[in-house]
Amino acid sequence: MKQEVRNMYAQVLSLGVTGLMGYLIQVEADLSGGLPQFNLVGLPDSAVKESSERVRSAVKNLHYQWPASRITINLAPADVRKTGPVYDLPVFIGILAAQGKLPAPGPERAFLGELGLDGTLRPVTGVLPMALAAVQHGVKELFLPAENAAEAAIAEGLTVYPARNAQDVVLHLCGAAPLSPAHADGYDENGIWTGPDMADVRGQSEARRALEVAAAGGHNLLLVGPPGTGKSMLAKRLPGILPPLTYEEALETSAIYSVAGLLRGGDGLLKSRPFRSPHHSVSATAIVGGGSVPRPGEVSLAHNGVLFLDELPEFSRDTLEVLRQPLEDGHVTVSRIHGTASFPCKFMLIAAMNPCKCGYLGHPTRECTCTPSAVEQYRRRISGPLLDRIDLHVEALPIEYEDLAAETGGESSAAIRARVVAARTLQQERYRNLPGVRCNAQLPGGALRRYCRMTPSAEKILRAAFERLGYSARAYDRILRVARTVADLDGAEVLDAAHLSEALQYRSLDRKFNMR
Repeated sequence: MKQEVRNMYAQVLSLGVTGLMGYLIQVEADLSGGLPQFNLVGLPDSAVKESSERVRSAVKNLHYQWPASRITINLAPADVRKTGPVYDLPVFIGILAAQGKLPAPGPERAFLGELGLDGTLRPVTGVLPMALAAVQHGVKELFLPAENAAEAAIAEGLTVYPARNAQDVVLHLCGAAPLSPAHADGYDENGIWTGPDMADVRGQSEARRALEVAAAGGHNLLLVGPPGTGKSMLAKRLPGILPPLTYEEALETSAIYSVAGLLRGGDGLLKSRPFRSPHHSVSATAIVGGGSVPRPGEVSLAHNGVLFLDELPEFSRDTLEVLRQPLEDGHVTVSRIHGTASFPCKFMLIAAMNPCKCGYLGHPTRECTCTPSAVEQYRRRISGPLLDRIDLHVEALPIEYEDLAAETGGESSAAIRARVVAARTLQQERYRNLPGVRCNAQLPGGALRRYCRMTPSAEKILRAAFERLGYSARAYDRILRVARTVADLDGAEVLDAAHLSEALQYRSLDRKFNMR
């Protein structure tokens, strides 16, 4: 009798995720007397509650016996909301273990995965954060769908067993047919860019230089110019001149994409910096993240990469204004009824816009059809505080015929990237004692005086510009950061007059177009 009671209860370890934080879940299965009934408790959402039917069908279609008793499944801790179909496999294992059909798994083993009605295992989201949490809590073995194995194998110290079917897991636990563990792919921090190349861009020497400065310091950039000048073309080539993702950056970014369900099956870590380009009809919630269960938005999906906003004034005012806090803080907190989640969002904002509604104000050959009031209204869609957070304002001029007809394009992305990487290396060495600072754009205001020392001539130029143009304190800080980047590209430690002059040049466009 004692043996029978012991076999009617089993405990299986699983995992959950809130935001980017994984945590352990205890799946308890209890079979007791009474009318056949299935009860699932522990604050489950609808997808979790529906697991009863998926597990029931999987048990029968794999030719196991469904217990004719009262089944109670508890997901602990009970005060944390459980979401998604990730608990199908641990519930399946728990019921079979409670029946004595297989040995009860110990606390060193964890299970996750969605079940098909025939017992097939289907991939789930958020596996990478859950795998990292499993390692932190002493889990040694993780059983999961084969499509999720590559990202889970990234977690060092964890043996990952990929399975195509729940039957494979049962046979492994019984010792009949052991599964082969997955192996993590090596990560190359010197990855080669295979996307669009800067050599394809004709002309636009000033815009190309601004793009190089932005990449070298991680600065935000606004391109203003008429249609057809290559603004979007330049922006799409920015990831190719950015430094390759480090292992730590790849891990951070991949965790975000794992939670969002955007990691492709079979892929481990992301190998290139993200480039996000939402349509101008995107909502403020989609930009910063949200949903009944908090999910990362575009600013977080662009973490360690580029967020490109084409036709900037066409975005709604509310959508643009919610960018201000993420740009300043580098993280965003999403609060919803079912919980609060914080996501990192250190990204480069690259924006493009026309000088007016029709796009041809100031064009050398095309006439502008906008009235002065229409031009003013178009430009006022972008607030001064948002412009202050964009370090470089650059005008993209119409391309000359000679540049278009030239047999060769401009400098390649590989050559520009080499200079950018050299400048970033200087910054990493300089800021090695400043936590969270990887480039000049992230340099806190309190450290500017220490790391942005100027020659007397440079300080004179900056003082004159500040008094004449009335820059804000935020603009002053950003001018110094850009000048620091220009000096790094020049290999100089002290900011000279030429460095300040170039940095100030990138702040002149808002005055020219009276956009403040």
